[in-house]
Amino acid sequence: MNPPDHIAPQPAAPAPAEPVTPAKVLRRFRVVFNAVRSHFRQMEKQVGLGGAQVWALSIIKANPGIGMGEVAARMDIHQSTASNLVKALLRKELISMDKAPTDRRNVRLKILPAGSRLLKKVSGPFEGVLPEALSSLTGDTLQRLDEDLGQLIGLLSADESAESTPLAHL
Repeated sequence: MNPPDHIAPQPAAPAPAEPVTPAKVLRRFRVVFNAVRSHFRQMEKQVGLGGAQVWALSIIKANPGIGMGEVAARMDIHQSTASNLVKALLRKELISMDKAPTDRRNVRLKILPAGSRLLKKVSGPFEGVLPEALSSLTGDTLQRLDEDLGQLIGLLSADESAESTPLAHL
């Protein structure tokens, strides 16, 4: 016997979710790490620069005259790491550096035409896929993720000084 026309058929019950296990979470970490690594490999193949160098170059292009400390701050890395990235860009003649007229200890960085041409070849976010994805999450999700990762870091007894190392250098 068929149901009356005014009663909609009931949808099938959803399949039960896979239980959360350490193995499942580990697989998710692998997916995240693979996405990050693939993006940086593609970037390096496209332009011959590592991801951190491309990101630094994009910051310098967007902020002509920026100083070394501001590059480090915008990338959330240690100033010595930023300095090494800038030195590599200088050696490749992608940027220029001059001393600030008011304080000769400060430098001003500017992109050169070769650097601009190189950036035009890069597909995807300059800062990498993970920072872009994280910036798309809600505040509540970021808060939970931060707390949960903090607990994981504690269990690993991990060296937290690595937090200022660009992902492209890992």
